[in-house]
Amino acid sequence: MKVFKKKHGKDIQNDPRAMQKLKGEVEKAKRDLSSVHQTKVTIDNLIDGIDFSESITRARFEELCNDLFKKTMAPVQQVLDDSGMKKTEIDEVVLVGGSTRIPKIQDLIREFFDGKEPNRGINTDEAVAYGAAV
Repeated sequence: MKVFKKKHGKDIQNDPRAMQKLKGEVEKAKRDLSSVHQTKVTIDNLIDGIDFSESITRARFEELCNDLFKKTMAPVQQVLDDSGMKKTEIDEVVLVGGSTRIPKIQDLIREFFDGKEPNRGINTDEAVAYGAAV
């Protein structure tokens, strides 16, 4: 929104249609940045016939989201606290779905668990079924 306003002098925040278009493309860019280092957000006719195109790097994405990424560690610590376990007692860390595909999240988990490599090779549907069964 800030980049568009800076380039075109228009605030899209109060236009639900433009915001929905932007949100969809930004979500796609987020997924792309899990596997590539740079991607382009392109939206035809974002608002008032103005097209939008902007490149974003993984580093910039991580910079923008750094506070949010760090907040993801609080629930991990809470689970350990609730279970009465210590990090050293954890044999395996399994990451399933969603934002766990983001390399920075994987790095934070690895760092939190003192270098233990998280397992990302499990099928999401199988993990849910297994968790329900347990």
